[in-house]
Amino acid sequence: MQHLLVTLAFCLLCCSCVWNDTDEDLDYLVMDDSEYPYAEIPRIVIETEHFQQIRDRETQIPARLQIYGEKGPESGILDLTVRGRGNSSFTGMSKWSIKLKFNKKQEMLGMPKDKEWALIANSADKTLLKNFITYKLAWWLGDEYSPRSEFVELYLNRKYMGVYLLTETVKVSEDRVNIPDSENSYLLELGSTPKEGEIHVITRSGTNFAIKHPKDISDSSKEFLRNKLTHWEYYLHDQNFNADEPVDYWLDVEDYLRYYWIQELSKNIDGAFRRSIFITWAKGEKIKLGPVWDFDMAYGNWEADTLRTVTDWYIKPSGWNERLLTDSVFWQRAVSYWKDHHDFIETLNDSIDVYAKELSPATKNEFKRWPVLENTENWTYKEVYKTYGEAVDSLKSWISQRINWIDKNL
Repeated sequence: MQHLLVTLAFCLLCCSCVWNDTDEDLDYLVMDDSEYPYAEIPRIVIETEHFQQIRDRETQIPARLQIYGEKGPESGILDLTVRGRGNSSFTGMSKWSIKLKFNKKQEMLGMPKDKEWALIANSADKTLLKNFITYKLAWWLGDEYSPRSEFVELYLNRKYMGVYLLTETVKVSEDRVNIPDSENSYLLELGSTPKEGEIHVITRSGTNFAIKHPKDISDSSKEFLRNKLTHWEYYLHDQNFNADEPVDYWLDVEDYLRYYWIQELSKNIDGAFRRSIFITWAKGEKIKLGPVWDFDMAYGNWEADTLRTVTDWYIKPSGWNERLLTDSVFWQRAVSYWKDHHDFIETLNDSIDVYAKELSPATKNEFKRWPVLENTENWTYKEVYKTYGEAVDSLKSWISQRINWIDKNL
């Protein structure tokens, strides 16, 4: 009997990554994958100091992180702080996102070194793919920067949390938003949730931007920016805004049209000049929109029917878009961009097939932990799916129909 027990214990140790030792000097963090086995994507294991719970988006909690592969740890133990992140997703969903800030710059899964990263929960998206494929689409269409990301499974304080998207955060750096490092070089976010210490600039027409860069902006630099944005909006609303000087003087039109069509294709609620709209501008250069960000509730995933349907122009009548795209000359440039890139955009569904197949093994763990495929109780869950494959097919169908509607209504 004693021999049998020893053999059984050895088998359990070999068949799954299970440790019960609590010694903090160990060169690994504890992970038990017996219930949620390896599913062909990396695992990230995080333990907070004294197993503190993440309760808000402000408190920075000391933690340790380790990356696991199929057989065991594939990194050392890394020191960092963690906190909650997201707006409605953090306060209204059981599975929420996490902001990571390492003590030292770290390369993560082949992505360039940085201290700041995000684990995106994608709680509202039953395909888990919408952010990922949209960032890819922007990159394929030639965006100078689109957030890099990789799928992982997360274990937090020895509990399985599900499939997450490890994503670069939007910030100014050589490997992310690469703009000149000067006091007259700006990264702005429209619709940012106010944060302690954050500085905003408001144009004379009332457009409110959070200044993400520079961090310590001087009063003169802030006023310089405000004047630039105000003059741009005056120009934009001039009845003959194409007559005196071309819009290209102010705006990187190729960049703008790429950004616009990604938002319009996906019918992204935030893309209608609502929130998560990033803009860059540097003295002597043109205004640029982007990078793209936050699409988990796009592609028909919203409680309002106006956003669930594939019909109607949703982004076109909003914010700066309304003035630009109701101008017949500029609209023809937008139409030309769509037609020139149409065949490429149509291949998006082929890419979805590829990534869904790669992610499929991990979704078995995800929907065991969070059985939401048939759930319609949450305000973001409007469709019932029997399988993950049905959810993916629904997304592809929506995209195809949206493309067809745009084609017929240009």
